[in-house]
Amino acid sequence: MPLPAPFDRLRLPVIGSPLFIISGPELVIAQCKAGVIGSFPALNARPSGVLDEWLHQITEELAAHNRANPDRPAAPYAVNQIVHKSNNRLEEDMEVCAKWQVPMTITSLGAREDINQAVHKWGGIVLHDVINDRFAHKAIEKGADGLIPVAAGAGGHAGTLSPFALMQEIRGWFSGLVALSGSIACGRSILAAQAMGADFAYIGSPWIATTEANAQQAYKDAIVAGSAGDIVYSNLFTGVHGNYLRPSIVAAGLDPDNLPVSDPTQMNFGSGGNTDAKAWKDIWGSGQGIGAVTAVESVEQRVDRLEAEYDQARIELAAKARLTLA
Repeated sequence: MPLPAPFDRLRLPVIGSPLFIISGPELVIAQCKAGVIGSFPALNARPSGVLDEWLHQITEELAAHNRANPDRPAAPYAVNQIVHKSNNRLEEDMEVCAKWQVPMTITSLGAREDINQAVHKWGGIVLHDVINDRFAHKAIEKGADGLIPVAAGAGGHAGTLSPFALMQEIRGWFSGLVALSGSIACGRSILAAQAMGADFAYIGSPWIATTEANAQQAYKDAIVAGSAGDIVYSNLFTGVHGNYLRPSIVAAGLDPDNLPVSDPTQMNFGSGGNTDAKAWKDIWGSGQGIGAVTAVESVEQRVDRLEAEYDQARIELAAKARLTLA
């Protein structure tokens, strides 16, 4: 479907996913200036009063960029809200987002009509992340504008379904906005996501290895050094299954091949589950696509690289199509 304004002015069809701890104003502003949608979890702004300061900073810096670069305006930004009963900041944070009229809201771990209606009231749109088609139906029924199918291999909280199966089922009935998540870390994968029917590629782990990311240098280096074989899938750390870097689990004194199972009814997004190591501070989230990340670089450099890879993939695919039709 045609992208609604202002989401139709992107340099690449990419949403930088909200990374707990990692995503802050510096990263989001750099992503938006580089031409992709930047986002952050509202819960990253601590204490709660900091959220207003962050949104003020993002709004002012992007407006200044647009005045100075009318021919290359910044992409819009998004805020992620955890719509789960354990988030006692949700209503307060939503009021702050209403004040700044946040263009896009990403909702996770629960779909609520009142949240969607509040966003629509100030003119924003809502994308809800889902791990299967059943949850996708529920999200749209409750008023979400679009979906973020989180397929196997995505960093942090993730599902287990193939992106092909997930996109096939969702596109069988839903024609609205879709941002596909799961191991997307290069330009070729962005094009593949579009070929499967996605409007956006939802990219997370590659941003950890950028100069603007609020991550320890050791974490950035681990992303660069890592590959799909270094990723462990577990629900121990938050009560929700997710993907994590094996070296960080070992550093916490745990055996990544013999992790206990957590009680999903006791979700706690900062407690570290049954361990003393906290997700995401000590136990590092990561997707399986990190083999494509070969260096720590600026956001601008990363977007340049993604764009070059994307353009080359389009050329190669067009050539293959011509040969097939010949």
